[in-house]
Amino acid sequence: MPKDVSGKPHPGSRQDTPAADPDAARQGAFEAMDRMRDVMVSRFTSGLSPASLALAYMDWLLHLQAAPGKQLEMAQKTYRKASRLSAYMLSAAGQEEADCCIEALPGDNRFRDPAWRKQPFGIWSQSFLLTQQWWHNLTHDVPGVSPHHEEVVSFVARQLLDIYSPSNNPFTNPEVLERTRETGGQNFINGFNNWREDMRRQIQGKPPVGAEDFIPGEQVAVTPGKVVFRNHLIELIQYAPVTKEVHAEPILIVPAWIMKYYILDLSSTNSMVKYLTEQGFTVFIISWRNPGADDHELSLNDYRRMGVMDALDAISAICPDRKVHAAGYCLGGTLLSIAASTMARDNDNRLASLSLLAAQTDFSEPGELALFIDHSQMHFLESVMWNRGFLSADEMAGAFQLLRSNDLLWSRLVHEYMMGERAPMFDIMAWNADTTRMPYRMHAEYLKKLYINNDLSNGRFMVDGRPVNLQGLRVPVFAVGTERDHVAPWRSVFKIHHLLDTDLTFALANGGHNAGIVSEPGHNGRHYRIAHHRHRDPILSPDQWLEAAKEQSGSWWEGWTDWLAKQSSADLVRPPRTGAARKGYPVLEDAPGTYVFQR
Repeated sequence: MPKDVSGKPHPGSRQDTPAADPDAARQGAFEAMDRMRDVMVSRFTSGLSPASLALAYMDWLLHLQAAPGKQLEMAQKTYRKASRLSAYMLSAAGQEEADCCIEALPGDNRFRDPAWRKQPFGIWSQSFLLTQQWWHNLTHDVPGVSPHHEEVVSFVARQLLDIYSPSNNPFTNPEVLERTRETGGQNFINGFNNWREDMRRQIQGKPPVGAEDFIPGEQVAVTPGKVVFRNHLIELIQYAPVTKEVHAEPILIVPAWIMKYYILDLSSTNSMVKYLTEQGFTVFIISWRNPGADDHELSLNDYRRMGVMDALDAISAICPDRKVHAAGYCLGGTLLSIAASTMARDNDNRLASLSLLAAQTDFSEPGELALFIDHSQMHFLESVMWNRGFLSADEMAGAFQLLRSNDLLWSRLVHEYMMGERAPMFDIMAWNADTTRMPYRMHAEYLKKLYINNDLSNGRFMVDGRPVNLQGLRVPVFAVGTERDHVAPWRSVFKIHHLLDTDLTFALANGGHNAGIVSEPGHNGRHYRIAHHRHRDPILSPDQWLEAAKEQSGSWWEGWTDWLAKQSSADLVRPPRTGAARKGYPVLEDAPGTYVFQR
């Protein structure tokens, strides 16, 4: 019988039902039948709930049919767009390159090449963009449709429309046709070989081509350090000092458990860990275990207790009588905010400051990932996790690829399979392919309590039977958002202004969820904005803040370390020893440890 770390059986299994209660046994069997049906369906839907999609479609369709005003509006838009396209075609007939009647949306680079302005490619691209705009208008602002269903329908329409984009057809893409002319068709042979190799690796469960050249401890995760603590869930790494004196307060970094920790310790040129040690900080980081089926009953509270709190206990033993700067990235930041709120409730004063990097605390507007999260989808995911005991990397990767299909799916189709060009592998791409799993119970709790119910921001989140509240925090907070974040949109991250009763410094960096955080000094094109907010100051809206905060060139890391130094003791001290063997925290092995290699 499957059991959790406390010896409790899996609540969704048939063995969980007492044999002496036949009614409960029958109910468990009926539930198992429903879940197995979901599991079988999920194999054909990549983990998406057909019921969720059907509900969204019917909501949109029924309200559209009952909205004569919207129908007349769309008829008018059809006429106007047809007129614009006709005028463009007449203009294009008299010159080689005509002015566009519509421009692609920001970030859409499919038609950037000058060849798309020549005919007939210009007509095809302009027709597609006008059609795309028409469908956007059709799926938005239909009276009575719920916002969530509206976004789902619009998203699905966009995905289906992209299939017919002229950029994805080798016979209507001028860049592919030119490459075919230059190579005599060799590009298709190379593309077929690329596709065959990718399929072989996918079937065999191997990483993408080139990822094997980035091995933790050799090419990535190379900052010198030692594993000084290990439990069932984490390894705690303490990094070697590089300065003769350090700030008295060490830093604990809590990365997301959905990713391997070394996103913050990539190569020697873009490692946040290395940069912090060079600035005179003692750095600890959590390396999460990659859970398997036996870990299905690990809860969100287990992650708080065995992750954050056990790490803090170890740091307190190694660096006695010193407070800790705690920093959390992505889901790790959300978990850290829960832990910090619990510590404040329980009068645990070990934190000197709290830094949240692209981490959400208010999930009322969680961004595009909310497309895949509603009650129907939640039940469907629970069934998938019930069967395996965890959510596998392929289900998570599918959702992220759909959110950025132009960059992650169609762009790859064109460049690697039609153009025959392999994109060179680099550290952050190799890290992205080094995926992890999430245990059944923890992930279900996370989605229900935070994404769906938004318990944390509403003061309803329970830890050990009592609620925790972010307003109880009394340490200064530093929060970072990134401009093009599709996982934790910066306006959602910004909502922490409304949840705190303490001083807050907010920074906005350019880039996306990963590249915006891994933003080392010296990186060309980097900029950020930063502003300090005292707890008694009036709260600005995101747009007001954006207008008031001046843009600065460089990396937000510099602004953050300056802030950390101000929150630290004035006097520097000698670096602490590595580990504390006499207190039960001996050096176990060299970084990056063993958990990072779990597949």
